[in-house]
Amino acid sequence: MSIQQLFYTLQLADNALINGHRLSEWCGHGPVLEQDIALSNISLDHLGQARSLYQYAAAQMNALPMDAKLNLFASVALNDKISKGETIEEDDLAFLRDSWDFKNLLLVEQPNEDWAYTIVRSFLFDVFNLYLFNSLKNSKEEQIAAIAEKSLKEVTYHIRWSSEWMIRLGDGTEESHRRLQQAFNDRWMFSGEMFEASNADKEMLQEGIGVDLTLIKNQWQQHISKVVEEATIMLPTNNWMQTGGKQGKHTEQLGYLLTELQFMQRAYPNMEW
Repeated sequence: MSIQQLFYTLQLADNALINGHRLSEWCGHGPVLEQDIALSNISLDHLGQARSLYQYAAAQMNALPMDAKLNLFASVALNDKISKGETIEEDDLAFLRDSWDFKNLLLVEQPNEDWAYTIVRSFLFDVFNLYLFNSLKNSKEEQIAAIAEKSLKEVTYHIRWSSEWMIRLGDGTEESHRRLQQAFNDRWMFSGEMFEASNADKEMLQEGIGVDLTLIKNQWQQHISKVVEEATIMLPTNNWMQTGGKQGKHTEQLGYLLTELQFMQRAYPNMEW
């Protein structure tokens, strides 16, 4: 079990957790009850994926020698638990790491803003997940393959939901079209990071555990272009992309998000339901 394999698992887990939390912020605030419930259910799907991946990551981490574990993260709380010889659990990885320890994409931590921004973020990430998990179901790592295959059933619904809303807003009123185009323009610069290979991506590809992001990028671009055309909006011409999330370099938005997400565990350590 290598450190890069652990980091790869955490990339997947952190994406699911942070995206799920962002979507959960719509609970009770959706434009109509049906969509409020839909987003809450999608959020739960992502949190379920995150839990499976964090359980796997915790097992990977516990298998590492003490000196290796102590050098993995900057979190004082997590390192204190490791130094005491305590077993790391899924909740520790979600609630005790600091923002610079997270490896999620910058895209998923961006705020909801309004309905159009939420739809665009979901759409860009859903299409990526579709082709990512479709490839990961063939991973040599059985647990990753199993999680990917299960997640595909959920992602198929996610992408249908976000694609329909893209078309509905883009090909709707003049106002909905304008706001969707603005949201798409603003969030486009976070899409390129999905296909930027980290050291973990590169090593896992060589070992047959990960996927070839260049192949996924081509599939993603074709899918995105088709829906964007149907939504009657334009693909942005700006090719400059924000990066850094996989290396722990995040926007200030993640710090605000973690303040809410981790509050209970930080305020009341070791609390259990």
